[in-house]
Amino acid sequence: MLCVRHIYAFAMRRCQFRTLSSDTLLSQLNSCTTEDQVFDLVGKNKAKLSEKHVGSAISLLWKFQKEKSHLLRNIDYVKNHSQFLTLRILAENKIEFMDNDLLVDTLYNVLRFSLPTLSKFALCLNEQQMYSSPLIGKIADIVNVNLDSIQDTRVLSVLMISISSVISRNFRERLIQKAELLLETVNFISFNHARRMVQFLRNVRLTYRPLLEKCNKVFLENPSQLDLENISLILGLYQSLQFNNTEFRLVIKQKLMETIDDCNNPVSFTRLFAALGPMAGQEVRERIASLLHKYLDKYKPTELAKITQALVLLHCHNAELYTKLRRLLVGYLQVNVVPSDISMLTRVLSMLPSSQVDEVVINRVDAVWPQCNLSDLSSFATALVRWVRHDQSHQQSTSGPSAKLLQKLSNCGYQRLQKASDLDQLLEELRYISGEWFEEILVEETINTCQRLMDQITWMNVLEFSSFLIKTNYRCTPLLDRIASVAVQHMSKIHPSGTYNLLLPFTVMNYEPPQSEEFFETCIQHFSSHLGCFEPHLLVLLGYSLAIAEYFPPALINAIFNVDFLTKLDAQLEILPDTLNWRVRLRLMELNRAVCLECPEFQIPWFHERYCQQMQRKGNGSTNTAQQQIHRMLGEILGGSQYAKVSVLTPYYYGIDFECILDKNKKPLPYMDQSIVLADLVQWGPDIQLLGKKGLPPGAQRIAVEFLDSKAFCKNSCHLKGEIAIKKRHLEILGYQVVQIPHFEWNSMELSSKDAWMEYLKKNIFETK
Repeated sequence: MLCVRHIYAFAMRRCQFRTLSSDTLLSQLNSCTTEDQVFDLVGKNKAKLSEKHVGSAISLLWKFQKEKSHLLRNIDYVKNHSQFLTLRILAENKIEFMDNDLLVDTLYNVLRFSLPTLSKFALCLNEQQMYSSPLIGKIADIVNVNLDSIQDTRVLSVLMISISSVISRNFRERLIQKAELLLETVNFISFNHARRMVQFLRNVRLTYRPLLEKCNKVFLENPSQLDLENISLILGLYQSLQFNNTEFRLVIKQKLMETIDDCNNPVSFTRLFAALGPMAGQEVRERIASLLHKYLDKYKPTELAKITQALVLLHCHNAELYTKLRRLLVGYLQVNVVPSDISMLTRVLSMLPSSQVDEVVINRVDAVWPQCNLSDLSSFATALVRWVRHDQSHQQSTSGPSAKLLQKLSNCGYQRLQKASDLDQLLEELRYISGEWFEEILVEETINTCQRLMDQITWMNVLEFSSFLIKTNYRCTPLLDRIASVAVQHMSKIHPSGTYNLLLPFTVMNYEPPQSEEFFETCIQHFSSHLGCFEPHLLVLLGYSLAIAEYFPPALINAIFNVDFLTKLDAQLEILPDTLNWRVRLRLMELNRAVCLECPEFQIPWFHERYCQQMQRKGNGSTNTAQQQIHRMLGEILGGSQYAKVSVLTPYYYGIDFECILDKNKKPLPYMDQSIVLADLVQWGPDIQLLGKKGLPPGAQRIAVEFLDSKAFCKNSCHLKGEIAIKKRHLEILGYQVVQIPHFEWNSMELSSKDAWMEYLKKNIFETK
């Protein structure tokens, strides 16, 4: 059906007293031979015109145009005629009384005459949620033919979101190019027009940064329109597109702070809490959270989900609030039948502290899982695993309802992956997937599916595919080679800021593709002249990623270690979520350290001493069982505990598990004076000269012994990750001989006795490599 009819409309349509045989007005219309005759008849009988008369009149007008040659057609005359406006208004008013065929014919004929009118009807259909109806398809066809003639951003933006669900990839690209052109050439761009263009990108699930940046500029140029509703909407769009802009966040943070006292209804308060919470300081967060109780009972499921996620993200500690949220969420879950909603509610329920498995939840999940995609299945499984861990009665059960449901979810996930044939659709399902269930159960099958669909990796989806691959921590060289190949061939089509996503899998997984030098140099050349388009935090992450691979582009390093840049970065860090804030600060320190150690010629000072001291005070210094074993055995091998140090800090604040010193004859030296134990280590002087070793006898060597757990390796291999490789490189620059003890060697069957472990340590420490 093209639209939902009201019952009364059906009744009125059946109760028409006129019949076709006795309708003289319809006969008069059908006898017209020119447009003027039709318009004259319409003007004299406005009050008598039924939906059939309107449809017939409009069809005749278009019939007259088709019968003329292109040179003789007078479409402008028709569409600008006052009686044509009358027909358009009547068509809109009588849409309820038209059957589907008449509706399609009437609107299609009206829309042929005017693209602005086309956009209004398209918006009307969009509001009725008729996203994929035949009429939308016909509208898309008209837009496709007449796209070059559109010069109005309102018309274009409305049509873009209205037809987004029925367009091809090529048509999508043409629409984006047209939008970019108008944004560059039209003098004034309305805030709402730009917002609709961003909505279009969200609808087609495409993060096209050039258009996003142009729209973002429009938002910043219209700060008066950044009210709470628009801010909430735009932030949601940006989040779904994984787009971030510092200037925009700084502006809206101030706007949101000004609205706190004016929030007096549940909807606006939800928007404020979800938007401002992650950006505000602790005092503001607590102030907002204290007001939640007043509105909780009035929230809809989606709003409750947003509030719960925000509370957990902000580490709120309020048992009473969480208890009330759980009661409300379970209540909504009991009556909901939509799989995506049930997935959302289950996911946020599992986020609540000390939450235990509930029979209501299991029953609802069991009822809808066959209809779910991979993302929903992952949400269900992650929630169940979390609940089982909290519920002691379920931990040992392999035949209980939770275990049986987990098995069903796993089987369903396998089947979906084996049937997958479209990589873009698969990436859409995998976009937000995470958690142990996916990592332990589905990741290998997912990688196999991606290899099967590898030929579908193109420049359009390579960034999203790279982002997915890095989440898996799975080192699949054919897929990595495909990413590198696509990137080298199509780099000019990829936004410069996208090079970070391209490089990250290679640097994190410590892998060099066959054309490694060409790949890295192509990426560096592509972004070097566009450093200004990077968000400050992204530039820092990019710099550290390249440092892992031993690339230090001068333009990038000089751009980062610059007072103006660091000032901008400080401002951005104030509005970044806590987790991202922490990661960017850490990466800046690590990049500073890498440049000081590997590129002293840049003359970049080490300015993270205080930061590292603060991080050191926050550390817990705990050791695992294997490290405790190694410590005891080192004492036996070396001749006593005074010959080995535990948890040593090097210059530039690298932490190493154990350290010992061997003289030139490979005999251990005791630590007699702890105040000078690091005095001999290599450091760069202020004149960029390598300071010599002091404090050790000639020929003596410091040994760093590191135990490497599973986090140091890619998921499916014994290959060291990039961050471990760069640490080894830097420790060697500092003067250490590095002994790495992989967990899979230490815990292997071959080393299952104390004698075997002792021999293993002796061989690695005393044999020169």
